[in-house]
Amino acid sequence: IACIGSFFLLVYLIMAIIGSPLSVAKCVFVCFQSCHATKPDMLNVHLVPHTHDDVGWLKTVDQYYYGDRNNIQHAGVQYILDSVVDQLLKNPDRRFIYVETAFFYRWWKQQSSSMQQTVKQLVDEGRLEFVNGGWCMSDEATTHYSAVIDQMTLGLRFLNETFGVCGRPRVAWHIDPFGHAREHASMFAQMGFDGFFFGRVDYQDRARRMKDKEQELLWRASSSLTPPMADLFTGILPNGYNPPDGFCWDQLCDDAPIRDDPDLEDYNVDDVVTRFLKAANTQALAYKTNHIIMTMGSDFQYENANLWYKNLDKLILYVNANQSSGSKVNLLYSTPSCYLQELHRANLTWPLKEDDFFPYADAAHDFWTGYFTSRPALKRYERISNSNLQTCNQLEVLGGPASRKGPFGAGDSQTLSKAMAVAQHHDAVSGTEKQHVANDYAKRLAEGWQHCQVLVSNSLASLRGSSAEIIYCDNLNISVCPLTEASKKFSVGVYNPLAHPVTWPVRLPVNGTAYGVTDATGKPVFPVSRSTQDVRRNRGFARNELVFQVQAPPLGFSTYFTFFFLHCDKFSSKNKTISLLQYLQVTFDPDTGLLSGLSNLETKQTIKLTQNFYWYNSSRGNNAESKQPSGAYIFRPNSSTPLVVSKTAKSSVVQEVRQRFSPWVSQVVRLYADSKALELEWTVGPVPINDWQGKEVITRLDTSIKTSQLFYTDSNGREVLQRRKDFRPTWELKQTEPIAGNYYPINSRAFLKDDEDQLTVVTDRSQGGSSLQNGSLEIMLHRRLLFDDYRGVDEALNEASEIFPDGLVVRGRLFLTLDHPASAADTHRPLAQQVVLQPLLTFTDGDLSPETQLEFSGLQAALPSAVHLLTLSQWDKDSVLLRLEHQFQSDESQVNSRPVTVNLQKLFSTLDVLGVSELNLSANQWKDEMKRFEWSPQKGTVHT
Repeated sequence: IACIGSFFLLVYLIMAIIGSPLSVAKCVFVCFQSCHATKPDMLNVHLVPHTHDDVGWLKTVDQYYYGDRNNIQHAGVQYILDSVVDQLLKNPDRRFIYVETAFFYRWWKQQSSSMQQTVKQLVDEGRLEFVNGGWCMSDEATTHYSAVIDQMTLGLRFLNETFGVCGRPRVAWHIDPFGHAREHASMFAQMGFDGFFFGRVDYQDRARRMKDKEQELLWRASSSLTPPMADLFTGILPNGYNPPDGFCWDQLCDDAPIRDDPDLEDYNVDDVVTRFLKAANTQALAYKTNHIIMTMGSDFQYENANLWYKNLDKLILYVNANQSSGSKVNLLYSTPSCYLQELHRANLTWPLKEDDFFPYADAAHDFWTGYFTSRPALKRYERISNSNLQTCNQLEVLGGPASRKGPFGAGDSQTLSKAMAVAQHHDAVSGTEKQHVANDYAKRLAEGWQHCQVLVSNSLASLRGSSAEIIYCDNLNISVCPLTEASKKFSVGVYNPLAHPVTWPVRLPVNGTAYGVTDATGKPVFPVSRSTQDVRRNRGFARNELVFQVQAPPLGFSTYFTFFFLHCDKFSSKNKTISLLQYLQVTFDPDTGLLSGLSNLETKQTIKLTQNFYWYNSSRGNNAESKQPSGAYIFRPNSSTPLVVSKTAKSSVVQEVRQRFSPWVSQVVRLYADSKALELEWTVGPVPINDWQGKEVITRLDTSIKTSQLFYTDSNGREVLQRRKDFRPTWELKQTEPIAGNYYPINSRAFLKDDEDQLTVVTDRSQGGSSLQNGSLEIMLHRRLLFDDYRGVDEALNEASEIFPDGLVVRGRLFLTLDHPASAADTHRPLAQQVVLQPLLTFTDGDLSPETQLEFSGLQAALPSAVHLLTLSQWDKDSVLLRLEHQFQSDESQVNSRPVTVNLQKLFSTLDVLGVSELNLSANQWKDEMKRFEWSPQKGTVHT
């Protein structure tokens, strides 16, 4: 069976041996005819009762569900769902929407069968509607697309299997994330959503859109997919996600209830009606149709739903009663999908947008660009966990039933899957939660990986034909691995989760000075750097690092044997060095020790390149222009010039240059054999605050590339967008923060280019960055702040731990490539995938048995270079979910931007494909049944 990908098209398939992955709907499509009637000659106000339930923020996800720690925040999700269901049953006109499947899943499991049947009836009748439907409402700036797709699939699958067609959300709903990524809109369109609503948009953007009635638009979310494949109707909600002022009737609110007994002194119906009519008519001035939407709810509201519904019933009754006196306002209980249906029926044309909604500011000096980097250690751990999850899912398929229950016990992938899904929440990987909540996210990821390690061990034992104990070393980034530090002989298993062969450097902590490695190309031994000794503290004692290159087949593993020589003369001298001059050459300034140039020896390109570390003073909130300080969300330096970290340099062996810039900033510059990328391993921290000054630490690359105020960043790791300093495509920007107002999220890569040269920087986690001068690219690495930014966390972003009580130390890597612009993507796209999905190293002490299989590939052959295997996971007992994507944009490569054919019957080496069915991106709808609303763009309104 052949599948053809068209440029950036993703192909999603169920490879079914027996059975079907989709539930058959038990409703009779009542859910799609459940919208209340509207009046064509009136202003129809769609009242949408809702709650916004953060999957962790000020409290952990468990504390929010149970209503624990109410001294921090009064919130209990289980009571919200109890109360809402009870109130929906009392009046069939009432409606409610729910978003976060992570919470609903917990609540559902605790209900009796009779209550579950009652809830199913509410869903079938359209009285309880699910919107968005992911495990969480994901962040859009700091998430990678593969993790977003996974968490959406997890939530939507549960809804599909539980409620059938009537449980399938038709509207994406991101009312709280702090800026909006184009790639998210593209993914939502490919998941089958008819529309997308959100609440936060830049204050200048909103003002312009309100004036021009462009708060509802058509978002063209891909430059490669043929319209309308990635087109998505998008609506900006009028009050964020809150009700209009004066009309909040939750137990957490202070607004007066509707007092409708005329015999009582405080009767207020006339006042409420008058105020509401004014609010509705004012809102209508900013929208195009005779339909407007009002979000009647907010954070963790409806714990006592009777308060809301009793007052909403009265509001609808008394406002609509005025129609007999000539009022042209009609109120109704509604849902986002019902509202969207009315907008579609209006058959209008809509303004077209092609860029994204970053950066976001809610006031002149309040740019929410700090969270692009906040909690960089958690951001890295989330990215590593994503790689581990994909490996776990793949080996569960390749190893078969033995992977779940084998010689190492019972393992599972679902624990890590759910932990990763929670981590995508917009107050999780974003870094905008309280410290104890961040700790909880990390703990969940660690526990999930422990479950997966059992599964991975079982799978590898099955595929190798050996039950030898498998050991994991999760702290190799700080040169800690008890086995390699102590053992004289051990084997290294290298599993490659990519569908292409990979060559990858391995660095292992050892205490000897002479080692042999079979089936590897080089065996240099380096002394452990001072910065590594500092950062590992007392967690390891290796004096040296053994470094060698490994090669692993696509979707498979290879094995390397390492042994210690007692005498150095037995170690062949020809293996002590690695030729570094095949692809790249790096030069350093002899006076400063800084990078001074980079050359591509293949293409004969050379650029000037200087790299240094700087830090911005964080605003304390005492500036003359504004009292806004830097915090977890907001980046606000108090000056426009960063301070230079003092610098020194020290040369090591040929392959590395070790630089120490200050007691708290160091770097290793590395160049590996056969590598087309220069590695910069940075270590930052503990950031000093003894001067009572918060600091935002950056690295800046200054080049000779002529950029003309332009630079480029990726969107959630996929398509790339052009950025221009002090410019917004959709409105005339009044720049008030020249640094923070030019920062954008970088999920996997950013680059500078002119007609001749392109310098690409691949990151190992999501970070914020900018180009503030021509030819310059800066990336924020670490933040340590002393003040809260007044956005609800009520806690300074001042991370420490038991190991680092004096402040968190963070280590990461940047990878630099230099190419011609026409071919740069051929290098940086595969490199970015390698950094996201790194090989998994496993270890076995001593010798392996002779019958052990040392090499394996799950594929018959590597996939074409343009095709990425995004997902291979067990769906049910007899079927697996496979996602293949064409990973190149339509115009970025002369070679790899072409359509590609993949023969699925000849894809896997161990699986027999007996049947294939194509699904939408989120795997909750058959592709040929996915029918979305069609929308018409206005002519001449494209914003690029």
